[in-house]
Amino acid sequence: MLTPNLSVSMADDADESTDSILPEPLRTVTPLTGPHRDESMDVIGWGMFLGLLVLLMPLLPFILIVWLISKVTEAVAPSN
Repeated sequence: MLTPNLSVSMADDADESTDSILPEPLRTVTPLTGPHRDESMDVIGWGMFLGLLVLLMPLLPFILIVWLISKVTEAVAPSN
């Protein structure tokens, strides 16, 4: 099987790109838009946050108990 020699054309492209100081302009059909809010992604993010909050809320008392036990043991037996 024959493979084409691409190193010559890639080297030529590299030489052409180093000659230019300015970057090549962005070629697009649609006009560029400035920064804007993406309401649909906001809704997805808030939905995920609220879902995690509902799922983790039952674990909150256990997390609080473990945290309190660790604080009490630190107060009773401080490490030097």
